[in-house]
Amino acid sequence: MKTDSGINRLQSCTSGGSYKYEVPQRFPTQSFPISLTATHQPSHQLSSFFFGCWYSTTSTPASSAAAALAYPFVVAVAKMSQEGGEIGSRKPVTSPFDEAMEALSSLITKRSRADKSNKGDRFDILFDYIKILELEEPIKQMKIIHVAGTKGKGSTCTFTESILRNCGFHTGLFTSPHLIDVRERFRLDGADISEEKFLAYFWWCWDKLKEYVSEELPMPTYFRFLALLAFKIFAAEQVDVAILEVGLGGRFDATNVIESPVVCGITSLGYDHMEILGNTLGQIAGEKAGIFKRGVPAFTVPQPNEAMRVLEGRASELDIPLQVTTTLDPTLLNGLNLGLEGEHQFVNAGLAVALCSTWLERTGNAVVDYLKDAKQTSLPEQFLRGLTTASMQGRAQIVPDHVVESGISGDLVYYLDGAHSPESMDVCAKWFSTAIKEDHEPKDGVHTKSIASHHVQNGYQNGSRKNSMQILLFNCMSVRDPQLLLPRLTNACTSHGVHFDKALFVPNTSVYYKVGTGSVLPTDANVDLSWQLNLQKLWENLNHGEKEREVKSTDTSFEEDVDKKSVQFSERSSVFPSIPHAISWLRECVRKNKSLRLQVLVTGSLHLVGDVLRLVK
Repeated sequence: MKTDSGINRLQSCTSGGSYKYEVPQRFPTQSFPISLTATHQPSHQLSSFFFGCWYSTTSTPASSAAAALAYPFVVAVAKMSQEGGEIGSRKPVTSPFDEAMEALSSLITKRSRADKSNKGDRFDILFDYIKILELEEPIKQMKIIHVAGTKGKGSTCTFTESILRNCGFHTGLFTSPHLIDVRERFRLDGADISEEKFLAYFWWCWDKLKEYVSEELPMPTYFRFLALLAFKIFAAEQVDVAILEVGLGGRFDATNVIESPVVCGITSLGYDHMEILGNTLGQIAGEKAGIFKRGVPAFTVPQPNEAMRVLEGRASELDIPLQVTTTLDPTLLNGLNLGLEGEHQFVNAGLAVALCSTWLERTGNAVVDYLKDAKQTSLPEQFLRGLTTASMQGRAQIVPDHVVESGISGDLVYYLDGAHSPESMDVCAKWFSTAIKEDHEPKDGVHTKSIASHHVQNGYQNGSRKNSMQILLFNCMSVRDPQLLLPRLTNACTSHGVHFDKALFVPNTSVYYKVGTGSVLPTDANVDLSWQLNLQKLWENLNHGEKEREVKSTDTSFEEDVDKKSVQFSERSSVFPSIPHAISWLRECVRKNKSLRLQVLVTGSLHLVGDVLRLVK
C-alpha cells in the first residue's frame, strides 16, 4: 500500500497494487461510489472522496493505463450525490473546470448594499456559511493581514505577500478581481493555485453549502463564495500568513468576518462605487474603516482631510493607534527598482513595509524594526527582495505585441493599467507619460530606466528612428461616470506633454454575468455599442475645442480600412464592435508602416485589461 499527502492523481497507480490517500483531519471523511471502465480493461470499483479522501482498488487492480483514464472521471463524477450518482445525470461540459465556472457564474447577482433590508445578502448570514463549512476555529487561528482602500490595495497586498514569502513564510494571498483566470485570486507562495486543488476545494465547499440551501439560506453570492473558498483554501493549506484584500468597501465585505487580524491597513481613498459606499469621501472612509478592530494596530497612507478625520475618529472609538505611513524612500532600495512600475507604488510599498514589520513583531518573529529605527539606511535583505521581485498583472504593465514581427513591420506596444477612478486616472496618466519616454531622468541620485527603455534594448528600434503615436484603447463599466474619467485622463496626459492621436472604444469581451473560458461570445451584430458610442461622443466633445496640433507624418495606410472594421469612424476616434477587431486594426497599421511605432494605453476597466492580455500574451 502506498500513501500520499497531496491530491491523488490516479495516473500514479501501478499495476498489481492499491493506492491510498491519507485523509487530513481537517477534512470530513465520506465516499462516493464510482464505476470506471477503460478500454480493454475490466470494470473497477473505486471508493473515493473527491478531496481529502482515499482511493483504493477493490476489484481487479487497475493498470497504469486504466488509472490514467480514470482520473478525469474522478474529477467530473466524484462531486455527484452520494447515492446513485450517474455520469448521465449532469449536463455534459467541456471540462471539469468549465463546469465549475458554470456553477460559479450562477451565483452572480447585481451588487447591493449588504444590510438587513436585503434578504439573502445580509452580512450576518456569512457566519451561517462559515459554520456549515466548519471554518469558525480555522479562521480564528489564521494570522491575517487585512487591507482595504480605493486605490493600491491590490499592489499593497502583492508587496506584502512577496516580502513575507521572502522572509521564509508559507503565504496565502486573496485578491480581486482576476484578469484571465479565477485562480489568480488565490495565490499560494506567490503562485496561482493549481487547477486540481482549485477544483477539489471548490466542489467540497459547493456541495457542503448545497446541502443546507433553503429560502432563508440561499447559496452565497459570487464574491462571498470566493471569499469563503479562500478561507477554506488557506485553512486547509495551513498557511503561515493570509493576506486578504477587501473586495468592496470594508464594513460589509465578505472578508470582514474575521474577528482579530494581526494588523490592518487602508490604502489611498477616492471616489469609487459611490452607488454603494456613499457620495462623499467621509462616507466612503467610514465604510473602509469598518475593518478596524479593537486591539488591532491600523495603518494608512496620507489621505484627504475629510477621509482622514473619519478614519481617525473610528480608530479613536476603538481605542487603537492609527499610524500614517510615509512614502518609501527610493534610496533604501540600494539602486534597485520596485517590482511594480509607477512612482505611486512607493506609497503602497511604504504601507506594505509597515504591515509586514508589524506582523513580524506581533507574531514573535525577529526582524530589524524598520519602523522604530530612524537611522535605518537600508531595508532588511528579505524586504528588499520582496519589494523588487513583486509582480502583478494589469497594473502599470507593458506588453509588446509578439504577433507583430519587429524589423519586418512597425512596433506595437500595449501599456496596460486597470485604472477606473478619477484619482487613478491621474496616476495612470503620469505613469504612461513617463513610461513612453526612453529613459527616466536620475532621481535623488538613483538612475532608473523605464520598461519602455528595456523594450528598446531588447529589439525595439530607438524612438527617434520610428514615428511614435499614442493611441487610447478605452472602456469603462456603466456604473462609472466617464465624464469624470476621460477628462481627468486627457488633462493629466496633456500636462505631461502627451496627446493621444486617436482613441478606440470597444466593449469588453468578458461579461459581468459569466465566468470562465467557455463563455459564448456574441456576434458583432448582437453587440450593443450604445455605451461605446456615448464614450466616443464625449471624447469628440473634449477634443472639439482643442487647437489643431501638427499632424504627425505617417503612411496613408494608417487610416486605411478603418471604416471597414469600425462601426463609427472619425479622425480622432473609432468604435469597434469587439476587442479582436481593434487589435487586428492596430496590427495592420504597423505591418503596413515599418516606420510606425504605436504606443497603446489600455485603461478604464480591469476587465478590459484582462481581455486584451488574453489576446496579446
